[in-house]
Amino acid sequence: MAAAVWLAWTFCRQLMPLARAIDRLGGSLGVIASWLVLLACLISAGNATIRYLFSSSSNAWLELQWYMFAGMVLLGSAYTLRVNEHVRVDLFYGIVSDRTRHWIDLVGGAVFLMPMCLVMIWFTWPWFVQSWTLNEASNNAGGLIRWPVILLLPVGFTLILLQGISEMIKRAAALRGFHQHEYAYEKPLQ
Repeated sequence: MAAAVWLAWTFCRQLMPLARAIDRLGGSLGVIASWLVLLACLISAGNATIRYLFSSSSNAWLELQWYMFAGMVLLGSAYTLRVNEHVRVDLFYGIVSDRTRHWIDLVGGAVFLMPMCLVMIWFTWPWFVQSWTLNEASNNAGGLIRWPVILLLPVGFTLILLQGISEMIKRAAALRGFHQHEYAYEKPLQ
């Protein structure tokens, strides 16, 4: 992972177009994740209304809400990382300089984020392939097929990995004076 830091540091200016392309992809998927929130709310309200007014319901509607929640989280996570709104343990991050924060983000991306994403992609891809091959479906009556939501796992972690690469490039560029980070850190209110 030291190679990732070295590449980001050495070629940050040349890699900025790649970072911007990844940011555009993450931004587009963040919009989709936002719309999934609204759709899930509408489906939930519609399902509850039909269940109480007509005493009728389907497991497919409940599973569709679950699928949309998975889409919100897994497609929206890269966008959340991009806009610097992800969860972090703030023991001393809020009291150090911007330059130190950039170093923490750069090294943390290489040491923690990238390996975690690679491990998750490695483990979830065979799970998806098995589900797709078997055309796995829910055990619930009227349930949905499962492989589309299982596909969200390796896709989501790939998107987080890509966004992590973009963030590492931008942090290295900021450290070298080539980039001004557009989403500044905001100390949490306590």
